[in-house]
Amino acid sequence: MRNHIPNTANTFQLSFYIAGGIFLLMLAFIFRPFTIVNAGERGVIMKFGKVQDQILDEGLHPMMPIVTSIKKLSVRVQQNTFQSDAASKDLQKITTELAINWHVDPTRVNKVFQQVGDQQQIIIGIITPAVSEVLKAATAKKTAEEIITKRTELKEEMDNHLKTRLLAYGVIVDDVSLVNFSFSPEFSKAIESKQIAEQEAKQAEFIAKKATQEAQADINRAKGQAEAQRLQRQTLTAELLQKQAIEKWDGRFPMVMGGNGAVPLININPNNLTAPQNR
Repeated sequence: MRNHIPNTANTFQLSFYIAGGIFLLMLAFIFRPFTIVNAGERGVIMKFGKVQDQILDEGLHPMMPIVTSIKKLSVRVQQNTFQSDAASKDLQKITTELAINWHVDPTRVNKVFQQVGDQQQIIIGIITPAVSEVLKAATAKKTAEEIITKRTELKEEMDNHLKTRLLAYGVIVDDVSLVNFSFSPEFSKAIESKQIAEQEAKQAEFIAKKATQEAQADINRAKGQAEAQRLQRQTLTAELLQKQAIEKWDGRFPMVMGGNGAVPLININPNNLTAPQNR
């Protein structure tokens, strides 16, 4: 009987500890006195809704429930595509599609969230109007034809202006890409006709230049042949002709001889040639 009472007390004490541990775990799960900042994120600390100067890096961080709350913002590079209408210097309507790579400055996450908001608010409230204004200002300086031929220059100008404009809000622009330009159907057809005419003109110029070069080559060849013949006439003698004829003679006489019985080019009288006599 005496042993039974202590065992009951120990069992009750153990049950009390287990129940207390479970209760504490439930409280920890409900109030969560810690927070985890994932890779590529930063945590903005707010006490009773007021943004603090401290920024939480990646990892596990303790916090005071109810009093403190954490807002997580991504600092990874993100890409968004924007489409905007503008007018060129010669008043041609242009629809431009841009792709922007950007990210929030990790050292200013708290100020960005305090002044602008989360990612969606950054895109709608800051980046979209900045893209539209910078695009209109850049295209208004160039004609429609220059926008096509000087695309790299236009891209660099927009890149620089957007970086300067958005940096003031804690948004870093990594790159700007001009994905596509589209013009009115009438202007697009006019550009196509002009390009075709320019290609045809270049082709005609090439053909004319080629014909001129070929004619000049024929003239040069004719001059060369005439000069060669002139030099040959100066150096050609009867003795040389006789020598060349003898060198090329194969030992046979032609079937047809001249009227005086002479072999052409070889002054040999066939009457003097007799068959060898037997001795």
